[in-house]
Amino acid sequence: MIGYAFCGSFCTHEKSLNEMKSLIKQGYDILPIMSENVYNTDTYFGKAESLISEVEKISGKKVVHTIVDAEPLGPKISLDALVISPCTGNTLAKIARGITDTSVTMAAKAHLRADRPLVIALCSNDALSANLQNISLLLERKCVYFVPLKQDDPSKKPHSLVSEFSLLSNTLENALHSKQLRPLFI
Repeated sequence: MIGYAFCGSFCTHEKSLNEMKSLIKQGYDILPIMSENVYNTDTYFGKAESLISEVEKISGKKVVHTIVDAEPLGPKISLDALVISPCTGNTLAKIARGITDTSVTMAAKAHLRADRPLVIALCSNDALSANLQNISLLLERKCVYFVPLKQDDPSKKPHSLVSEFSLLSNTLENALHSKQLRPLFI
């Protein structure tokens, strides 16, 4: 089973959802996870209730959305891998620094205790500034893999990086074999 977590990069949820659907079509069993913000926040990009409903319908499972529900991932509920897509810069920083205060960071902590792959599809406006050090820290960490990244608008958002969602499946396959998909920056 693959854990599939959504964080608050709301403008990328549709792309991430399409990748989750693709993984299910490929035969992966998906356990959906959402940060509390995603689970409870309506935005310009859509209503939380609609996303929850669609994710639960597609996966056939209830969304894990609390720290308490995420804690068993790893010691009691074994996942083959955990995907965080999209992963915000905030969540990335917390994982890099060992901060566990959301359902997604708890899922990551619990999962990494078992030395299983964590796949991060980062979408962050400060990836090449405030979060660059956190990317570096996680690149050095065992069992952490990144979906290849690109600058989405170098002139207007020079510090922003967004994962190439179409490479998520390949990144996961490589991570399941303890390999980082390259090139990392495209």
